[in-house]
Amino acid sequence: MTGRRGLFITLDGPGAVGKTTALAELGSLLRQGGDTVHTTAEPSTSDLGKFVRANADHIRGRALACLVAANRYEHIDVELEPRLEAGETVVCDRYLASTLVLQQLDDVPVPFLLALNAGILLPDLAVVLTAGPAVVAERLARRGARHRYHLDPAFPAREVALYAEAAHTLTTMGVRVLLLDTTTATPTDVARRIADVVPSLTGSVGSHTRPDDHR
Repeated sequence: MTGRRGLFITLDGPGAVGKTTALAELGSLLRQGGDTVHTTAEPSTSDLGKFVRANADHIRGRALACLVAANRYEHIDVELEPRLEAGETVVCDRYLASTLVLQQLDDVPVPFLLALNAGILLPDLAVVLTAGPAVVAERLARRGARHRYHLDPAFPAREVALYAEAAHTLTTMGVRVLLLDTTTATPTDVARRIADVVPSLTGSVGSHTRPDDHR
């Protein structure tokens, strides 16, 4: 135990913008700086998280949104809070911003999503990665479809627009948001930009609030 609560950082953004690679690079940079870092993702690796991940193409709408939220509460209780209380820096691949985008693409309204997530832990820093819709579409085509959303040609442009909206929503909730364009930036460049911001977050530790405090 360090006696100091750790920092909670989330990474969200459209498919193929480099979240997973940037997360690994960021974890390495922060460890080099002396931090104890725990990297994780949502859906989590619990049985519930594995169920959500395996069935996200078959369960839709409010039902899927409820499952995602249930896994998030479990993730907070079982993994995130204990790590943060131990003084670790926790970096999570996908969190609330992804919910505000992906579940909206399933026609679930934002007020319903915010109500579902009214008791969650908010991050000290929410990083939202983005890129031009044409770049996202090209990267997805090169990588191959991994979700039913990727089969819609209009998906990249709508996803990019919704992430911009999600970033604004998080800002109005009092969350510090870092919006980074990955069109030309490498994952290492992205990780360095995030790492540069981390030292300025120490004053925000312990100020986590609930989404419904800002509605």
